[in-house]
Amino acid sequence: MSNKQAYFVTGTDTGVGKTMISSLLVRQFAQRGLRSVGMKPVASGCERRDGQLISEDVTQLLAASNVDLPLADINPYAFEPAIAPHIAAKQAGVQIDLDHIQSAFQRLQAHADVVIVEGAGGFYVPLDDEHDIADLAVKLDLPVILVVGMRLGCINHALLTAAAIQQRGLNLAGWVANQVDTDMAMLEENLQTLRLRMPAAYLGFVAWMGPSDNTDTTDIVSELLK
Repeated sequence: MSNKQAYFVTGTDTGVGKTMISSLLVRQFAQRGLRSVGMKPVASGCERRDGQLISEDVTQLLAASNVDLPLADINPYAFEPAIAPHIAAKQAGVQIDLDHIQSAFQRLQAHADVVIVEGAGGFYVPLDDEHDIADLAVKLDLPVILVVGMRLGCINHALLTAAAIQQRGLNLAGWVANQVDTDMAMLEENLQTLRLRMPAAYLGFVAWMGPSDNTDTTDIVSELLK
């Protein structure tokens, strides 16, 4: 295994567990003795703490990381309103610069063995009038891990997102099934359909976890590095 690893985590939608899976990856790489850090290039819904804007997503990534690196590189763009990033940026009079994000990523990678980059929302969430999360993933040129929120409609969302990732010329390294609906009908049948149809490695299933349950339920890294 190379000493330098990096992955881009995206999801089938907002609220499908990208942060939980990203944090899980950061923690599992750290458990292997690697310097591991999470990056959230763009975050909305931030709170002001000690004069800095910070989101709950970033807080979770920081807690999972085992290397102390500047917040300005871990989260280059932070916005207070819990709205779409391009709208929040426009309201703040800020232009989200992909080159700036790439430079921050490179600084993190220079001081860590593993960088897990978590996107915002789904794969085509806009960042400005011209660019979206897909453009950011292409800019960083990282293998992509897709988090599939297991709920009604997940098969269509997963297959469309997988196709979009591949159409952009990116390597879809694998996908994780995350149970976001505890009452989902035919959960196992949906999972089996996805395992049959998804054009990438199945990295594991994460059962629904309560807000205080941080148990690592699946070794995603082992599957990822097979």
